Amino acid sequence: MNSPNTLMMPKLSLSFGGYSDKGRRQDNQDAFVINIPEKHHELTHKGVVACIADGVSCSEQSQKASHTAVMQFIADYYATPYSWSIKSSANKILTSLNAWLFEQGTQSGLSHNGLVTTFSVLVIKSNTAHIFHVGDSRIYLMRDNKLQQLTRDHQRVNFGKAAYLTRALGMDNTLEVDYQTVPLQLEDRFLLCTDGVHDYLSDEQIGTALANKSHHTQSNSQLETASQSLCRSALKNQSQDNLSALIVEINHLPNHSQLEYQQNILTRAIPPALAEGNTLEGYHIDKVLHAGTRSHVYQVTEQSTGAQYVLKTPSEYDADNALVLQQFANEYWVSTQLNSERIMKMYPTSKTSPFIYQLCEHIEGVTLRQWMYDNPMPELSKVRVILDEIVKALRIFQRAEMVHRDLKPENIMITTTGAIKIIDFGAVKVSSFEEFSDEGGAIVQDEVPLGALNYIAPEYIDTGVATTTSDLFSVAVIGYEMLTGSLPYKPATSQNVQKARHTQWQYHSMNEYRQDMPNWIDLTFRKATHHLPQRRYEVLSEFVLDLYTPNQKLQREFKEKPLLQRQPVVFWKLTTLILFAIALIQLIMLLS
Repeated sequence: MNSPNTLMMPKLSLSFGGYSDKGRRQDNQDAFVINIPEKHHELTHKGVVACIADGVSCSEQSQKASHTAVMQFIADYYATPYSWSIKSSANKILTSLNAWLFEQGTQSGLSHNGLVTTFSVLVIKSNTAHIFHVGDSRIYLMRDNKLQQLTRDHQRVNFGKAAYLTRALGMDNTLEVDYQTVPLQLEDRFLLCTDGVHDYLSDEQIGTALANKSHHTQSNSQLETASQSLCRSALKNQSQDNLSALIVEINHLPNHSQLEYQQNILTRAIPPALAEGNTLEGYHIDKVLHAGTRSHVYQVTEQSTGAQYVLKTPSEYDADNALVLQQFANEYWVSTQLNSERIMKMYPTSKTSPFIYQLCEHIEGVTLRQWMYDNPMPELSKVRVILDEIVKALRIFQRAEMVHRDLKPENIMITTTGAIKIIDFGAVKVSSFEEFSDEGGAIVQDEVPLGALNYIAPEYIDTGVATTTSDLFSVAVIGYEMLTGSLPYKPATSQNVQKARHTQWQYHSMNEYRQDMPNWIDLTFRKATHHLPQRRYEVLSEFVLDLYTPNQKLQREFKEKPLLQRQPVVFWKLTTLILFAIALIQLIMLLS
């Protein structure tokens, strides 16, 4: 099986060539695939994938296992959302693939006839190689004419000196996959091969075959010849197994830069502040909704169609603020990954526009902040419904491996029909963006937490790390404020992060503000807004469930706590009263 090819792009070039042979066996149970996306956005967000598999020879279904593994992995990997990190995408696919192979194998009723295969994957994205591995196929790296084995064999040698696999796809209903990343350099050469090759060749022989003696880019045919030479050398050395080798060479690397969609927007100019009656590229400014130091927001009408939108621009004050502009650029991409009626829609702007701006869905309704002004001390039933809808919207971010990080009443809309929409994605954390940054890209990291300090979680304030649990904290704080008109903790008087990091997170019971709130509701918010993330609800649905049904466990734990922890205010009031009584008694005794 020959598969030579070359990938040529303006800033990235990969050459590769592979060879596979059944050797002295009747069938070839090896399989390898390399896939280079034709679409540029797939290449940018998912990269190039090369994988190799070797079906376990004791099984009649080994060929099916190896071929299914490589083909299904490629198909599923490129179908995962762009917002998912490479590590998460690959692990989820391999876990699912392993479960399917194991289930299919058990149906045969014979333990030796399962769908079992080794599996090694090389993902090249930007300037980093991501490697996933299970079994005893191998991935080598040849750099500066020095050979390095990147993977380790998952096998043991018994007393008879026969090797057997300890890990492979389809072997067990659970799977542990090795994962590592390797920063790339020009002229790096990767070799993916099965044990029919590496078990019958020394490192010196493999290194000689991979060495780039000319120090020039090798053609696909040359790499194919090198792969074929490796297989034939192993066969000559009495290899009794199938033989497969795939060589991938890095010819050119892309510059360390921001993602393409960011580059396109960040080269544009910030338009000046606009007033009612002005126009910007065919959009008439009907109303100025917001004019601040960070952004300007307008209600506009498209003159050619009469359609209404919300147009948002960054402030000229941030013209040199790379972080703010990057966050602004990311918002549109984030919205395109979240196709839901619970998430504000955003629309593409002209590709030839000289200005930075965003075009957003015009939502008929009010912000949750305005709703809170209009509905002081609302009924619990109304608040439950709203929180349930917010959590449903939050799950959409969670499934896309995103964290909003700036949930507050101003960023939640309630439409005229009562539906909930989350807006403003400038602070959203996306796993794949952070992965791009880890690879050495030009993504600018935020030095301080984004969002309003009264609503973001303590761990985000302290460490800059936020998770879905952090978003849950924000939702619970919002719900607490809806019900009581106050915050569960002492409010921050400014956006001073250093000061906020020294906050004493002392929870205030809802009963301080509303005597009609059931104790079990207060316990629900106490847990959801706990300053320690591990003490909050692990699953969003558990929070919603406890808003409707008393949690007996929480009530039992609360009753077992001392009064100081359950009702600190009552405790200190009683303590003060007792001390006052003692002092009064002493005074009376002295006077008598």
